[in-house]
Amino acid sequence: SKAAGERAAAIMSLIATARQNGYEPYAYLKDVLTRLPTHPDRRIAELLPHRWR
Repeated sequence: SKAAGERAAAIMSLIATARQNGYEPYAYLKDVLTRLPTHPDRRIAELLPHRWR
């Protein structure tokens, strides 16, 4: 479906951006998905690959 394609594209984009920033994609996604449920919405930009720590 179109929605599934859009979700897949977003995830692939995150993976590619993590690689470009020198991060191992699995470690990045594992950390972000673990932190996401308790992370404040107003600080969501901190979890993007180019700002992730």
